[in-house]
Amino acid sequence: MSEIVIRHAAVEDAAALYRILSQPETYTDTLQIPHPSLHLLQERLQKLQPGMQRLVACIDEQVVGELYLEVNGRARRRHTATFGLCVDCHYRGRGVASALMQEMVSLCDNWLGVERIELTVFADNDVAVRLYQRFGFTTEGVARRFAIRNGEQVDALYMARLREK
Repeated sequence: MSEIVIRHAAVEDAAALYRILSQPETYTDTLQIPHPSLHLLQERLQKLQPGMQRLVACIDEQVVGELYLEVNGRARRRHTATFGLCVDCHYRGRGVASALMQEMVSLCDNWLGVERIELTVFADNDVAVRLYQRFGFTTEGVARRFAIRNGEQVDALYMARLREK
């Protein structure tokens, strides 16, 4: 099996991310909608917002996953962050999400001063929930009818990981 390399995203990664975000398996499990904009992806990669980190996972130099991390900029919430994660459907089950999560947790714990990482995940996405639990996330609540997916309102879980002191 090829090594998974994690690095910061570059503008040149826009086409690969566009391909991943265009996959029904990706937008079904995220808050993305079908038909993403390549131009918007290029702009986001070009103009990184303060507090934002964008990581990509590569196998054999091909981008196969992404994790964006946003550290909260509000004065009383600077110790918190949230993130989003997606993996190319052809590379799932190969450790890509785990490698991205490991790097994100390391950044938060060792470099960014983040003590609380928050996320929402669709309640029926058992694979993702188990991944987050392996990294110390616990469910803090349920958001009923959180979002629309394929014409139906679906629930989401609020999950968080608190850094041990």
